[in-house]
Amino acid sequence: MKVRKEVKTHMTKADLVAQVAKKANLTAKAAKDAVSTVFSTMADAMKRGEKVVVTGFGTFMVRKRAARKGRNPQTGAVIQIPATKTPGFTAGKSLKRLVK
Repeated sequence: MKVRKEVKTHMTKADLVAQVAKKANLTAKAAKDAVSTVFSTMADAMKRGEKVVVTGFGTFMVRKRAARKGRNPQTGAVIQIPATKTPGFTAGKSLKRLVK
């Protein structure tokens, strides 16, 4: 019977905290606090409509989606979809080069 090696396709917040703790030589609690503080600070800035620019990584911003007409797939009736705001990310040059 062959044993499959599990390939990880994503990183969770817990994985990120563990990596920060390891690389920055912090306790797990200190790393968790640091990661949570970074994310909440970014979220607060975006809530105010500000861009968050992380040089060498990318830019987080709020994108506006215009109101538009759509269709209810069950009835075919035309419906109005309201304008919304959604978070967006644009990768920086350094990150793009790393991923290539």
